Amino acid sequence: MKIGWDLVTRKEYFLSSWKSDDDPSEGEYFLRIVTKGYPQFFTFKGSKKIFRGGSWNGVGFSGYPTHQLSQYRQRFLMNDKQVFLECDILDKSIVSIYKLRASGLGQTYAWTNQSNTRNVISTGVQDECERFALCGANSVCILDGNLPTCECLKGYVPKFPEQWNISYWSNGCVARNVKSDCVNGSSSDGFWKYTEMKLPDTSFSWFNEILSLEDCRNKCLENCSCTSYSNLYVLDGGSGCLLWFDDMVDMRRFTQGGQDLYIRVPASELDNGRRKKMMLIIGITVGGIIFGLTCACALILRKRGVARFIYRKHYESILKKEEIYLPTFDFSVIVKATQNFSSCNKLGEGGFGPVYKGTLTNGQELAVKRLSKNSGQGLEEFKNEVVLIAKLQHRNLVKLLGCCIEEEDIMLIYEYMPNKSLDNFIFDETRRHLLEWPKRFNIICGIARGLLYLHQDSRLRIIHRDLKTSNILLDANLDPKISDFGLARTLLGDQIEANTTKVAGTYGYMPPEYAVRGHFSTKSDVFSYGVIVLEIVSGKKIREFSDPEQCHNLLGYAWRLWSEGRQLELLDEALGERFTPSEATKCIQVGLLCVQQRPEDRPNMSSVVLMLNGEKLLPNPKVPAFYIERDTIPELDALLENCMSRNEVSITVLEAR
Repeated sequence: MKIGWDLVTRKEYFLSSWKSDDDPSEGEYFLRIVTKGYPQFFTFKGSKKIFRGGSWNGVGFSGYPTHQLSQYRQRFLMNDKQVFLECDILDKSIVSIYKLRASGLGQTYAWTNQSNTRNVISTGVQDECERFALCGANSVCILDGNLPTCECLKGYVPKFPEQWNISYWSNGCVARNVKSDCVNGSSSDGFWKYTEMKLPDTSFSWFNEILSLEDCRNKCLENCSCTSYSNLYVLDGGSGCLLWFDDMVDMRRFTQGGQDLYIRVPASELDNGRRKKMMLIIGITVGGIIFGLTCACALILRKRGVARFIYRKHYESILKKEEIYLPTFDFSVIVKATQNFSSCNKLGEGGFGPVYKGTLTNGQELAVKRLSKNSGQGLEEFKNEVVLIAKLQHRNLVKLLGCCIEEEDIMLIYEYMPNKSLDNFIFDETRRHLLEWPKRFNIICGIARGLLYLHQDSRLRIIHRDLKTSNILLDANLDPKISDFGLARTLLGDQIEANTTKVAGTYGYMPPEYAVRGHFSTKSDVFSYGVIVLEIVSGKKIREFSDPEQCHNLLGYAWRLWSEGRQLELLDEALGERFTPSEATKCIQVGLLCVQQRPEDRPNMSSVVLMLNGEKLLPNPKVPAFYIERDTIPELDALLENCMSRNEVSITVLEAR
C-alpha cells in the first residue's frame, strides 16, 4: 500500500487506526503525508499532530536515524502529479504488516518461512522526545537516560525562564536580545553547526534538489527571515538545499544517524562562542596539568592501598556503628555481572545515580545502584538507604541484598524487579493496557500496606519523603515494592512530625506544609500516596495533565468530576468498561481524602488500608491542595522559580521558608 497523495485527483491514501482493539471502525489516529512546505509524514490524533516522522532525506525520514532502516527499502516519489511513500522488505522470506493501533502507536508484525509464529518487531514511539514539539520552538530535545531534557538553540533563550526551570518547556525559546545586521540580503551573520539532528518541521520551508551546501548557505544569508539550512539529501556526502524561516519546531538530537543542521546566529554570538572555545582550550590545558599531578598523587596512594582503605573504612564504620550486617560484593563480580556497566544493562537513573541489571554466574539477577560522580547525594543518602532498608522486611518494600565499595565507587545491590517502575507502566501507551483494574487495585493496596509498615509497624517510624511512581517497583507478578530510601527520615518514640530547613522530594508529590515550610510528618507520605492513587486510576501524570475545561491540574480535575458526580470519567481510557465501579469510586475518594490541604484532614495509613478493604461509608473529601495549575499559584511559583529540580529527579537541597 502507498501512503501519500495523487495530486491530480487530490485523493489521499493514509493509514487510520481502529476505534478500539475490538472495533474495526475508523479510530481517532491517522498516519498521513502532509505536503505543505517540504513533504513529511505525521501521526495525528484527530486534527492534532502528536508525532512527526520528518522529511525525506534520500535514505529515510529525518525522524528516524538511518541505521534503523536497514531491513527495508523505502522510496519516496515526489513530482507534480504525486507524492507517495513506498516500502519494500529486502528479505523476501519475511511477510510483514504495519498496523496503527487504537492507542495511536504503530506496530510491525512479521512472519518468516521458517516459523508461523508472529513476531512484533516494532512498537512505534519509543521515548518522550518523539512527542511532537515537546520542547516548543527553537529548542532541541535530548534524552538523558530515560528522561527528556530540552536545550535552547545557540543564540536563543527560554521564553519563560521560570517555567523552563521546572521542566515546563512547551513555550520554547526566543532569540536572544542581540541585533542582527541583516539588511537587504547583506549580513555578517554566521551559522552554528548541530550534528546528529532530527531536522525541524518543514511545513514552513523552501527546498531545492540541485544546490550545493555552500550555495544553500549563501541562499539563507540572502534572506533575513532564513533561520537555518541543511542538505536535502544525505547520500554521497549530501546534496540539495533545505531552508527554514522563522521558528524551528520539533527537533531532537540522536546518538547517531541524524543530520547536520546549521543555525543562523549573529556575528557577536559566534565571536562569543570562539572566545568560550579558546577559554575552554586554556581551561582544559591547565586542568590537564592539575589532573595529571592529582592522578600521580592518587596513583602513589593507590599503590600504598591508602585510598581504598580510607573509603572502605569510612562506609564500613557506618555499618558497624548501626549494628548492621550487610553482605559485601566484590567489585570484579559486579563488573562481570553488569558487563562492565554496559548501557544495554542500564535500567534507569535517579538522584543517586544510574541503576544497572546484573546477572551472577549462578543465574541470580540483581539491580545495582551506582553512586554517580555528579550526584548531589552521597554519604548521608548512603547511610539512610543502608541503615533504614537493611532493617526493614516487608513484602511491599524492595529488598537490599548488599553493597559494594571500591575506592570511590559506591554501590547498593537490590533484588531485581523485572517490570521496573510503576511509571513505566501507567504512563506508557502500550504497557498501560496490561494494567487491568484488578492489577491496579492490587498495586494501590500494596503501596498502602508498605506505607503502613513504615509509619506504624516497623521498629522505626519512617517518613519516606520521596514517594512517587518512579520509586514504586513492580516484580514479576506486578506486585508493588517501595524503593529509594535515600531521603527518608526517622521519628523517635511517639514523635509524629518534625521540621527541616532542607526540603527534599519531587514537585507534584510534595504537600503544601512541606514544600513551603519544611514541615513533614507521616501525613506528608499520605499526600504523596494520594497523588499516586489518582495517577494509577487515571493514567495521567500529575506534572503534565491540565484540565481542558478549567485551570486545574490532575487533583483539581479529579475534585471537579467528584463534586459533579462524574468521578468515573477520571478512569484511564485504557480500562474501557473493564473495572469494578464501587472499587474505582472508593479509590478516587481515598485519593482525594489523602491530598487534602490540611494534614489533619488526611487519614493515616491504617485508616486508608481499612477504607480500601472495608465496606464502611467513607467521609466526603474537601477541595484538595494545589488543585490549580502551578502557573496560577503565586506563592508556589516563587518557591519553584528558585528551587525546584528539572524532570522528576528528587530535590535534595531546597531551603524551606
